[in-house]
Amino acid sequence: MIDTHAHIYASEFDHDRDDVVRRALEQGVEKILLPNIDLESIEPMLKTEAAYPEVCRSMMGLHPCYVDGNVKQTLDVIHSWFDKHNFIAVGEIGIDLYWDKTYKAEQEMAFITQLNWAKEKKLPVVIHTRDSIEETLTLLRKEQDGSLSGVFHCFGGSVEEAKAINDLGFHLGLGGVSTFKNGGMDKVIPHLDMNYVILETDCPYLAPVPHRGKRNEPAYVSLVAQRIADLRSCPINEVTTVTNKNVNQLFLL
Repeated sequence: MIDTHAHIYASEFDHDRDDVVRRALEQGVEKILLPNIDLESIEPMLKTEAAYPEVCRSMMGLHPCYVDGNVKQTLDVIHSWFDKHNFIAVGEIGIDLYWDKTYKAEQEMAFITQLNWAKEKKLPVVIHTRDSIEETLTLLRKEQDGSLSGVFHCFGGSVEEAKAINDLGFHLGLGGVSTFKNGGMDKVIPHLDMNYVILETDCPYLAPVPHRGKRNEPAYVSLVAQRIADLRSCPINEVTTVTNKNVNQLFLL
């Protein structure tokens, strides 16, 4: 299995990161992909990648929740990192209107800017969207020239939204929300095109059942895979085989 979205560089893991990685490997997790969020996360992310070079791979981007009035200067610094390090994706990027709409225009500018980086660098994008699916899809339709690829991470939407995302050539990242009793994903997952599904945790957030409310970690991606298998009435190895294929094609691991 591959955890395509994990913040194991976060301070929540500072006291037991070695154990977290060991448990993931014991559970059959081969790779852990690390999305950047802001300027402060770059150093711990790269240190984590360097500590586990066979397991961890980094991305570079500016998360919408960290967009503010200094966004242009921040993007300049983020962009400069692509000349210093080999990243597997532009991410995580996107639009988040859940907490605050103050910087909506700046979020949209940052999103479009980073989509253009992805086109230039021929890299996939990892998209964060919260209370903004229509806004995100509208911008993506304008920017999609056939060269953009990527994933809507932490997907928890409808079958119709999944199809709209797939029609743009984008994948769906399924994580802990897929296991929530009232998450609604039990009605959606049986109808998804598995050629566009990848697994993730988004740890330390959104731990799957039975760990909901506790710190999430990459080992728990197996619970997501099992939930998908149960909902689709297929063996778990069928889920892991197709999702691994999707990840390797998308991120060129």
